[in-house]
Amino acid sequence: MKELSDCRVLIVDDVKANVDILVEALRGDYKLSVALGGEQAIAAVHRSPPDLVLLDIVMPDVDGYEICRRLRAVEATRELPIMFLSSLEDVKDKARGFEVGGNDYLTKPFEILEVKARVRSLLKAKSYADAVRAAADRDLRIAREIQMGLLPTSIATQTQGTGLDVHAVLEPAYQVGGDLFEVLRLGPDRVLVAVGDVSGKGIPAALFMAVTMTILRSMARQGHGVKEILRRLNDDLLEQNPRGMFVTLQVMVFDTGAHTVTCASAGHHAAVRVSALGDPQMTFPSSGRVLGLLPSESIDTETITLAPGDAFVLFTDGVSEAFDANGEEFGDERLLAHLDAAAGKNAREMAAGLVQAVHGHAAGAKQSDDITVVCVRYTGSG
Repeated sequence: MKELSDCRVLIVDDVKANVDILVEALRGDYKLSVALGGEQAIAAVHRSPPDLVLLDIVMPDVDGYEICRRLRAVEATRELPIMFLSSLEDVKDKARGFEVGGNDYLTKPFEILEVKARVRSLLKAKSYADAVRAAADRDLRIAREIQMGLLPTSIATQTQGTGLDVHAVLEPAYQVGGDLFEVLRLGPDRVLVAVGDVSGKGIPAALFMAVTMTILRSMARQGHGVKEILRRLNDDLLEQNPRGMFVTLQVMVFDTGAHTVTCASAGHHAAVRVSALGDPQMTFPSSGRVLGLLPSESIDTETITLAPGDAFVLFTDGVSEAFDANGEEFGDERLLAHLDAAAGKNAREMAAGLVQAVHGHAAGAKQSDDITVVCVRYTGSG
């Protein structure tokens, strides 16, 4: 944990005499900085957030209530401890201080010993919370490394000599997420490609994703067809699923010897097929419900013929449902228009370009869902 002597306290008061009293009382215990007005205080906090703010309320430019509201509205300072030190002693004034987000409230004239005790208490609580948060962040970083390690590490090795050009991009919305993809060699001319999306976020979704990946690989390597893979995967997930989670999954098997691709989809968004000449079309819509919630039902498969230059774009709803600052989603129409313009590009260019288009649409809005794109392009030559 951070040593209390290393903590910095920002004293905000437009009356220099009040500032001098607090500086004299606290200078030997903490690092101190001073702001003699509201605007100066806000600028100081955003420039270098302190560990605690001692905040007067009645000031000529911006009052303490408004300063507190502004700090609570910004993610970087939302949890910053704030203690009001004010001559306003009415109950409604104190209540207002807590309503706008204050952590503590003392009225002037105050006892220095009480100020010191409350400052120490707030700083100890913050140091402990920061230590817990840092440990959780470390664990999440490790979990992310493990999760990313479950994904295919060398797609080129899996597709070598098959005439398939494959590229994947996965961007979790948080440090760990629930999206998954697989590229797995099943034989000389056969490659399985899958994309899935687990319900929820964070560690629970990551664990469910790991289980799904393990079962999917096992079933595929046993030689089961796409329909049987989904059925068995559903049964295994259903058997041990106390939290009622589920996964949408789209599984394709490309057989370049037979020039075909076969797909089964459980609750997942349709993929997009782009010919060498463009004209992208939605293909392989879901033919079964999501996996892990209910006993297996009939899932249809679909097989289509491959032509040289054909590309298939699989994705999760973090693509189609990416929102901009006005709440407008990227949507299928923009998706198809973008891929129409990308016809003829290689798999890397198509996948990376689509992700870039999604980010461009979001234009700085916070990413709310994992984004996964897998592009498979059939070159026609092994």
